[in-house]
Amino acid sequence: MDVLAEATRLKERGADVISLAVGQPAHPAPAPALAAAARAAASGQLGYTDALGVRSLREAIAARYRRVYGVDVDPRRIAVTTGSSAGFNLAFLQLFHPGDTVVITRPGYPAYRNILSALGLKVLEIPVGAATGHALTPEAIAAAEREAGTRVAGVLIASPANPTGAVHSRAAIARLDAWCADRGVAFISDEIYHGLTWSGEEATVLTVSDKAIVINSFSKYFCMTGWRIGWMVLPDDLVRPVECLAQSLYISPPELSQIAAEAALEGDAEMDAVREGYRRNRDLLAERLPALSLPFAAPMDGAFYAWVDVSGHTNDSMAFARQMLADIHVAATPGRDFDPVDGARFMRFSYAGSHDDMTRALDRIEGWLAKR
Repeated sequence: MDVLAEATRLKERGADVISLAVGQPAHPAPAPALAAAARAAASGQLGYTDALGVRSLREAIAARYRRVYGVDVDPRRIAVTTGSSAGFNLAFLQLFHPGDTVVITRPGYPAYRNILSALGLKVLEIPVGAATGHALTPEAIAAAEREAGTRVAGVLIASPANPTGAVHSRAAIARLDAWCADRGVAFISDEIYHGLTWSGEEATVLTVSDKAIVINSFSKYFCMTGWRIGWMVLPDDLVRPVECLAQSLYISPPELSQIAAEAALEGDAEMDAVREGYRRNRDLLAERLPALSLPFAAPMDGAFYAWVDVSGHTNDSMAFARQMLADIHVAATPGRDFDPVDGARFMRFSYAGSHDDMTRALDRIEGWLAKR
């Protein structure tokens, strides 16, 4: 966010800044969503809804699980949330007590660590890499438990993952779920980048478990970041407790965004065209970054990120990012927040923007590195 703030300041001064820093699609929400929102806004009849969301949206999300994954989900198990961020808050508050230990991967999305810590929970970060296919394993969790002298209360994975793009296979998810179930450990699956898997198997944990918690959002595949609308799929016994908690914390998700989200589910053809744009960008980065001595530290199997090893150019990716922004007005994300141990060697490049921006950014980086 510091890099983004500096990029914004440069833009305000008239600089032609190209951002590869933020995981935000450049495309707007699907046309059906925009049209539905315009009609709803014109009516003026917007207000509170049920804390778990309007029934029709929950039913539409359940229908999507049947259509895409072949999984039957009772709509009453679906909780619509104010973005996936609210889903994490609700899950952590409901599942854990202060002092509990929750496992996340390293590298991983920094907000996991920050939210858990803010709630008084202990974070056990387990490194993932090529040896485990950049995925979490029960063996790694058990070993980390022994080394830390703690008992894990929860496990959180993301597949596809931010920043690595790593994808857990259905078999890998099933092993984690079984390990958690045997030990009474809560299992949370962040599936926000579903729909954006390029290689490997895109599997929801719901194909193997009705006890795990799924958190998802309309932000990424459906290009609706600013609408702040997501959902959870909950085990039966957590539906009412989460509803009561959501009533107190948020009252309800915004009705306008719920109306737009339900219509967005009709926009798959448009979003698949956007997805093909990401694929072109991915192919471009796959060709050009290694040629610039910026090799990939993880395969770009999913999401819209390249996790890149910059140690051939610097041992301080934060300073490298700041200098690149200052010199050639290209913003990318340093790795420190994703990996507080080894992140100084890495950077994350987002390819969620336009193909022209990707090409221009890479041309600038090539010229800049040639002069260093």
